[in-house]
Amino acid sequence: MADRIFDFNKIDDNKDQITGSDVDSSLVTWQIVERDDKELSADCPIMILSEEKEKLPKHVAGVFVNPVRGTSFAYTEGKVEADVSGKDKDGRDLNHHILKIDKRFIDLEKWLGENHVSVRLSGESREEGYCVYKIRAVTPDGKNIQSDRDSFLQLIIERLKESKAPDDEEPNDEMTEVGHQDLRDINSMLNFLACAKKTLPKNMQSWADRNIDLIRSKTITPEERRHAERALQMVLNIQWKGEYFAAIDPVRARQILDEELYGLERVKQRIMETIIQINRTHTLPSYGLLLAGPAGIGKSQLAYAVARILRLPWTSLDMSAIHDSEALTGSPRVYANAKAGRIMEAFSQSGSSNIVFIINELDKADQNSINGNPADALLTLLDNIGYTDNYIECRIPTNGVYPVATANDKSRISDPLMSRFAVIDIPDYTPDEKKIIFQKFSLPKVLKRMGMRPEECVVDDRAISVILEKYRDTTGCRDLEQAAEHLAANALYQIETTGVDAVTFDAHTTRRLLF
Repeated sequence: MADRIFDFNKIDDNKDQITGSDVDSSLVTWQIVERDDKELSADCPIMILSEEKEKLPKHVAGVFVNPVRGTSFAYTEGKVEADVSGKDKDGRDLNHHILKIDKRFIDLEKWLGENHVSVRLSGESREEGYCVYKIRAVTPDGKNIQSDRDSFLQLIIERLKESKAPDDEEPNDEMTEVGHQDLRDINSMLNFLACAKKTLPKNMQSWADRNIDLIRSKTITPEERRHAERALQMVLNIQWKGEYFAAIDPVRARQILDEELYGLERVKQRIMETIIQINRTHTLPSYGLLLAGPAGIGKSQLAYAVARILRLPWTSLDMSAIHDSEALTGSPRVYANAKAGRIMEAFSQSGSSNIVFIINELDKADQNSINGNPADALLTLLDNIGYTDNYIECRIPTNGVYPVATANDKSRISDPLMSRFAVIDIPDYTPDEKKIIFQKFSLPKVLKRMGMRPEECVVDDRAISVILEKYRDTTGCRDLEQAAEHLAANALYQIETTGVDAVTFDAHTTRRLLF
C-alpha cells in the first residue's frame, strides 16, 4: 500500500478528536493524524506542540505529563521538576499542549508520560506549532543521553515509523502490519508491548497477551515460563512489515545479475520477467523461483542476486542437512528441550518478516525419513497463507517471504512442491563462455584475493584451452577457479623463491602443472 499522506493543515477539526469522560473539557485535546510516512521531519512530524506561552528552541528537554489525558509536554529545560500536572514547585505552568499527533505514536507518548521518562525533543517552530520529529531519552538535567533507555526508545520509534497507522478494530485472526536490536528481558518486552503492540500482526497481539499472562502465572513450571519468554522474544524481535513492495529499477536489477554471473542471457531475462511484476502490483510474485541446473553453475549466486534486487535481507536453509520435518516446524513446548523450527529461526535471525528465503539443495531432502519428506513441511510456507510453528503456537504471516530454491535434479522434487515454483532451468556454460569466465572473472578474482598484480601471472590462450580440456567433463565454473588458484600459487612461489618478476603460462607449462 502506498503511503497515505494527510496535510496537517487540512484535517477535519471534528474528526478523530480524543474525547471521553476522563478528559476535562476545559483542557486542550489533541487531534489524531493518520500517516504512513517512513521518514520523520518537520513536514512529517511525530506531533505538534502549542507555543502560546513561548517559542521553543530546536532542542527542548522535559517530560510528558497528564498521561491519562495525554495532552501536554512540560518544558523543564532540564533545570526544574514538573509534577503530574506539568507545573513546577512554584505553580508555574510548564505545559505545551499536544495539538496533533501521529496515530502510530499515541501509545508511545502515553508510556513516556506514565513512566515520567525525561526526553529531549527536536523540532521546528512553524505557524501551526512546534513540529517534533525526534525524541531522545536523556538524564533529568537534559544534558546526556540515557544509553540503555534511549536504545530501547529508538527501537520503538523505528518500528512505529515503519508500520502503518493501526485501525481501531478489536484484534482478530486477520493480519495487519508492523535496526534489528534484541529485546532480551521481560521488562523490555512488556515496555515494547505497551508502546508498540499494534505493530504486530493482529492475531499476534492477542497471542502476546496470552503469553504475558502465562509468564506471570504462578501455576506453571520454570521450564514452561522459559519457553513462553523465548517464544515471545522471538516474535517481538521481528519487524513485521506490510505487503507493499517498492518498485524495482529494471536497469539496476539487470546490472546486479550481470555483476554476479557472465552469460546465461535467457536465464537472466526469465528472472527479470518474474520479479519485475512487483512494479505493477507492488506485491511479491505468487510463485517463488526454483533454479535448476548442474552443480557449480552459479545457482546460489543468482539467488543472492535476487535478494539484492529486492533489497531484502536473506536467509538460507540447506535441505541436505534436514532429516526430520520437526526441524522445520519446531517442537511442542511440552518437551524440556523444545525449540522453534528453522523457518521461525530464519525470521528471528533476519529481524524482518519480509525476507528472501533461499532453500539450497531442495532435491537433497531426505525422502526416507520416518516422519516423511521434510521438504513437504515447506508447502504452507510456499503458499503464502501463513504457517504455524509448533513451538511458537501461533500462525506466522508469510506474505512477505520470497522463496528461491536451488536443485540439481528436478526429478527428485515432489509434484506439490514443484507446482509452487516458477522453474528456471539453467544450462551449463559453453566452452567459449568458460574461456571468457576464466579470463575476466576467475583469474582476476584469484589474483586479487592473493594480492598479486595481473602482470605477475599471465595465462595465454593456449594454456586456457588446456584448462578447458582438463575439465571438459565437469559442469560449472568451480574447477576453473581452482585451476586459476593453482596457477597463481605456482607463479607466486616462483616469484618469491627465484626472484623473477612475472610468470607466463603456456600450453606446455600448464599441462605439466595440471595433468
